[in-house]
Amino acid sequence: MFRPRIIPVLLLKNKALVKSVNFKDFKYIGDPINAVKLFNDLRADELIFLDITATKESRSISLEFVKNVGEEANMPFAVGGGIKTIEEIKQILSAGAEKVIINSYAVKNPEFISEASKNFGSSTITVCIDVKKKLFGGLQTWTNNANESSGYSPEDFAKLMEEKGAGEIIIQSIVRDGQMNGYDIALIKSISSSVTIPVVALGGAGNYNHLKQAYSDGFANGLAAGSLFVYQGCKKGVLINYPNKLEISF
Repeated sequence: MFRPRIIPVLLLKNKALVKSVNFKDFKYIGDPINAVKLFNDLRADELIFLDITATKESRSISLEFVKNVGEEANMPFAVGGGIKTIEEIKQILSAGAEKVIINSYAVKNPEFISEASKNFGSSTITVCIDVKKKLFGGLQTWTNNANESSGYSPEDFAKLMEEKGAGEIIIQSIVRDGQMNGYDIALIKSISSSVTIPVVALGGAGNYNHLKQAYSDGFANGLAAGSLFVYQGCKKGVLINYPNKLEISF
């Protein structure tokens, strides 16, 4: 029986693990490599690491960090943050990552996705689409840590990325980030219906029923979350956790 991938998303800021709310109000969580060790023990399906200041600082995610994760992780992992050259992708994949995640540069230069997929295969290229409403208008794709509107609707941009060769889409609701009150199911369903490549839901998961809903009602192929896997209880005490097969079934 098919079971969607369940994927912890870990944010990096100044080489530390942090968690955000609405892409701001960052809280220190701990050491990222220690988190990898814990997720090894919990047998996570996959991990995602996003360096949230890399684009602003005009650099790529640390290659040394990717190598450290590659040496420690027992599961596949993907990384993103400031990636905008073929050489950077080559080095990151050689360091042990299974996939790279492109966000802002995919909007700035959609042809880069085509070039990257031709060089490394679509299965290694994931595009993350961050979504919120424009002040006077509908939902838009945003870049640079949700500071710049792209002019693309999320559906149109997802279709463009598939056309350019992306192998997977991560669809993330900015306004639900860190809220833990559920995914934007309508958004996830809309993207899943717009493309044929796998879609990963992100932004808002607070319990295992939210994961199930994104799969059953949003038709997501992957279920990603941050707060759900690093917090415990209503007071958000830091505790790395992950469901076992008995705790969640689809």
